[in-house]
Amino acid sequence: QVQLVESGGGLVQPGGSLRLSCAASGSIFSIPGMAWYRQAAGKQRELVAAIAGDGSTNYALSVKGRFIISREIAWKVVYLQMNSLKPEDTAVYYCNTKIGHDDYWGQGTQVTVSS
Repeated sequence: QVQLVESGGGLVQPGGSLRLSCAASGSIFSIPGMAWYRQAAGKQRELVAAIAGDGSTNYALSVKGRFIISREIAWKVVYLQMNSLKPEDTAVYYCNTKIGHDDYWGQGTQVTVSS
């Protein structure tokens, strides 16, 4: 079992920055990789960024060059640094990991980009 808790969301103006954190606990030694997803009102949840055990990363085209995913050793915390934020980045952001057939999600943190 793995528990994920996100934090760091809030209200920010267009062009601003936020850093989200995802704290993992439980069987974190089993985690092969982690990802950030987001879900805007009325839309499907979408992958934002992912990081693998070897440190390799991938990003959605819409955030590439603006967002950076990183992690602490042993997967204790995964970060999402979000720069040059746009109103279309407004969503609930979730962290996620998949271990075998099990899918783990945090409760989400709201990010609102508005002037």
